[in-house]
Formats: sequence, C-alpha cells, structure tokens
Amino acid sequence: MPLLAAAPLLAAALLLAACAASAPKPAAPPAPAPAPLDASYDWHVLLVAPFGSVLKDVPLTLHEVLLFRDEAERTAPADELECYAVDGNRPLFVARSPSEYLLCFKHDRLSRVEATVQLPADEAARIFADACGLWMKNAQPTTEECAGSEGGIAFAGHFANEPDDSAQLTIQLDAAESADRTDHAPDR
Repeated sequence: MPLLAAAPLLAAALLLAACAASAPKPAAPPAPAPAPLDASYDWHVLLVAPFGSVLKDVPLTLHEVLLFRDEAERTAPADELECYAVDGNRPLFVARSPSEYLLCFKHDRLSRVEATVQLPADEAARIFADACGLWMKNAQPTTEECAGSEGGIAFAGHFANEPDDSAQLTIQLDAAESADRTDHAPDR
C-alpha cells in the first residue's frame, strides 16, 4: 500500500519535472525579405501627361526655363527643346520631391521629361541600384549608368556624388521618334 500512496506523489513530481524541462528553442526566423520598393521608384510616375501632348493639355502650372549648356553638350535635338519647370508640387520620385523637374517640348509636343533628386551619399548607390533594377526589370541591379526603353520611351538614369556629402540621381525620359510626329495627337 505505501507504493499506491506514493503513486500520486510520483506522478506529480514527474509532471513538475516535465514542465520545468526547457522546450527546444525554435530556429531563428529567416531574415525578413526586403521591403518592396515604393511606387515612386518607378519612372512612370514622372509622366504627368503622355508624350506628344500639347503644352495646354499638361495638368500642371508651368513656367518656361532657359537651359544653358556647354558647347560640348549641345546637340541639335536638345537645342530644339523648350523646357518648362513646375510651379507647385512635383511628383515624388524615389520617395523624394525632385529638386529639378522639367517637361520639354519639341515642335509644341511633350518629348522629354527630366528629374533630379538629392540623395544621402551613403545610400545613393543602393537607392540607384534598387531603382535601376526595377526600371530594367532585372534582379541584378547596377550602380553604373542605367538605360533602356519601354513602350516607345527611352530612359537613362545616373547618379553623381556631390562635394557636400550628398548625391544627385537624374533620370531623363525621351519619347521615341514616332512620338515626335504631329499626326497622332491633334491640337484641341
């Protein structure tokens, strides 16, 4: 009988010992996937009007700007452009408001968009590589020049470090030659 009386005590001791034993620790969770890029990393956000649009159809208030270029930078097509800056809010690009945002017209039709954003120098290469990877639809981003075309629009982006510990990312979007024709977007 003493064995039967000790059985509940023995069961309680075993139960307590089982509870006190440490459970195996789960494996560390995998590193979180990088956050998806903000929609502003896509250069399409800079197109506030389709290429070929006339100035009056652009849904922004603009003012004309004069561009001065070095003699080496002058090319006949660029000299034919009339460029305008935006008065007021500019579309966000790579999660920042562009310091420069120009809409350029050739023969009164939108044919180029240029935007420049300021970046912290220590993040510029990564931000540019992420953006370029998105633009190129390429899993292997680059920190070099980034150029390509999509749907009749040529794009070219680059970044440059500035002496003040910042960097500038600039992108230029150009309409394909067919967009320069005047037979597809009638004046109103």
